[in-house]
Amino acid sequence: VSVLSLVDPSRLTGDAATACQDFQAEGGTIVPWTGQLDDDAELLIDGILGSGLEREVGNSFAEAVTAINAHTAKVLALDIPTGIHGDSGKVMGCAVKADLTVAFVGLKSGLFLDGAPDFCGELVYVGLQIPEECRSGLAPVMRRIDDQLLHDALSPRPRAAHKGDFGHVLVIGGGEGMPGAARLCGEAALRAGAGRVSIATHPAHAAMLTTARPELMAHAIKSPADLEPLLAKTDVIAFGPGLGRSAWARSMFEVAVADSRPAVWDADGLNWLAEYPNQVEARVITPHPGEAAVLLGVASAEIQADRIAAVEALQQRYGGVAVLKGAGSLVASGADVPSICTSGNPGMASAGMGDVLTGIIGALLAQGLAAERAALVGVESHARAGDRAARGGERGLIASDLISALRDVMNP
Repeated sequence: VSVLSLVDPSRLTGDAATACQDFQAEGGTIVPWTGQLDDDAELLIDGILGSGLEREVGNSFAEAVTAINAHTAKVLALDIPTGIHGDSGKVMGCAVKADLTVAFVGLKSGLFLDGAPDFCGELVYVGLQIPEECRSGLAPVMRRIDDQLLHDALSPRPRAAHKGDFGHVLVIGGGEGMPGAARLCGEAALRAGAGRVSIATHPAHAAMLTTARPELMAHAIKSPADLEPLLAKTDVIAFGPGLGRSAWARSMFEVAVADSRPAVWDADGLNWLAEYPNQVEARVITPHPGEAAVLLGVASAEIQADRIAAVEALQQRYGGVAVLKGAGSLVASGADVPSICTSGNPGMASAGMGDVLTGIIGALLAQGLAAERAALVGVESHARAGDRAARGGERGLIASDLISALRDVMNP
């Protein structure tokens, strides 16, 4: 084992100095950094900079990062890869690309945000048997969605159940020329367990949607008056997939925004909401960063620079529950710190994925889950369906692939 030091060991203080002295007392040797790594090394352990990093990596530290990333050996990062900001996950100029990161004592939020997952590799947590009293007064900034949530929420159904027990979802969307989003949303709601799903869509698409998926009840909606009989039989509204920005879309928005029943909003529904904001506690909004920027009146880069602050701001402005989609989707209800989904994969960066998520959350609301729980279970099950569908490869994954994988996920 060779230890390369980027600083003079005599300048170390505190715990670092003690650890250095103990290492040398056991016969360990410390070699000054010369700008090169041993070509024959089989494992590189990154312990250069930790979670307290607040400025860009430079000088010999950046040189060492470059050398590590260019080496053929496997890389293990201690606590967090050098160059990753411990809170935001931002790459501070450059960062070590690890094959394995072993996090100690607590999982840093930066391990899951921004570009950090691409640098962490496999993530392992080691608590070091730190007594719980040492954590007293330390509050988490977010929580991870775990397996137990899905098992608790998706328990087996009673044998005497009937379709009326599992709710009626009304998808309002599919403006002229955009029927696909509404169909994806409706099919996802069926596969996520809704008892019935209706689609209120532009008259040009109703017949086609029914032919393509006979389990969906498609209705040609010319005006808001046509919605009234459907709303009378509806438990949950899924609003926005393929809605568009036409006069027809606006008339649909005017009905939906005045409705207080449980709902999930996405896509152009959110763009309309940004123009005429209101708060509804039973509503889940599901923006991607671009839509979140419109909802908050800021640039997309500002959303991505602090995703935790962004999802909290969305919830505070619009009430209910906010889901900020993207790598590491976040869910905020205002009742606790946001939750993060660590499932999912880059193959899901394709059109229609959000429509599927909207359908899943709508179905869970219809089955009686409260808004926050429906959002949490919906986000996680959506991501896991994406992971199942990507087993044959991430590139080329399409939204409808998730629908066929969703049934297994919804029956844990």
